[in-house]
Amino acid sequence: MFIVESYSLAVVLCFVTMFCWGSWGNTQKLAAKTWRYELFYWDYVLGIVFFSILLGFTLGSFGEQGRSFTADLMQVSSGNMGSAFFGGIVFNASNILLAAAISISGMSVAFPLGVGIALVLGVFINYFSAPKGDPILLFIGVFAIMIAIVFNGIASGKMSKASEQKTGNKGIWIALSAGILMSFFYRFVAAAIDMNNFEMPEAGKATPYTAFFIFALGMLASNFIFNTLLMKKPFVGEPVSYKDYFGGTISTHMVGVFGGLVWGLGTALSYIAAGKAGAAISYGLGQGATMVAALWGVFIWKEFKGSTKGVNQMLFLMFLLFTAGLVLIIASGGN
Repeated sequence: MFIVESYSLAVVLCFVTMFCWGSWGNTQKLAAKTWRYELFYWDYVLGIVFFSILLGFTLGSFGEQGRSFTADLMQVSSGNMGSAFFGGIVFNASNILLAAAISISGMSVAFPLGVGIALVLGVFINYFSAPKGDPILLFIGVFAIMIAIVFNGIASGKMSKASEQKTGNKGIWIALSAGILMSFFYRFVAAAIDMNNFEMPEAGKATPYTAFFIFALGMLASNFIFNTLLMKKPFVGEPVSYKDYFGGTISTHMVGVFGGLVWGLGTALSYIAAGKAGAAISYGLGQGATMVAALWGVFIWKEFKGSTKGVNQMLFLMFLLFTAGLVLIIASGGN
């Protein structure tokens, strides 16, 4: 299987993760013109499952290092399989809430709140579960990003007052709930992987490719419960049915599938990079996705069009602190 051999390559893959995690929401915004997010989310999950299978039989099986995908899957212990599967359930619950928050409040509000909280809590959880890297640089970097997220949240709040009058604080509370849940999923999956030895993993432990596949199955299985409930009792709008889902066009379905492929690529690379970078650093860099989403919101979706000078200053400080935080997180892994 493909194994990352250098820290610098691991950092590059973490940046790809960041871009993917911060960009998949664009597919939801595109689909939202004609498609409810509850229906979009089915295609999104199917895209993730498809990608996990494709990755397992390609990068997860090629080469002489490590166990191949099928061989590894057959030997994973029930405990580790359950941990990765439960990680998929936890993530799915959090991500459905995040998708709901995006549909209510937009990317520029949902991502900074939801993913920002997931970043801060998740780095602490992953670092103390598997310490790797300089903790001082790591946590200073996380603190800088946290302040950047605060600036983004203030700027977003000033631009979304009209929306808040229509929906109240529902989108904000849903995003906060999503962030708390999301901070835990990565640890469950990482616990199933032998992070110290991808070349000759401990018996019963999974490779990143196998763990990601099991994680995707957890998402799919739980989606029949979580998303079905949301279809019947949505946060906003009228209930939708499976008949509505199968009435969608191929192009509409493919937008959701593509969103799942984008997110799946980012997640798989995060776990692959964690062997060299460490779970906390890999997760922390990836969850910088909140600023990638902010970039999409500012420059592509024009969510800050017509903003005041004060809002623009907050955006500048946000990007400055975000960049400084990333540099510190990267530097922490070199110590």
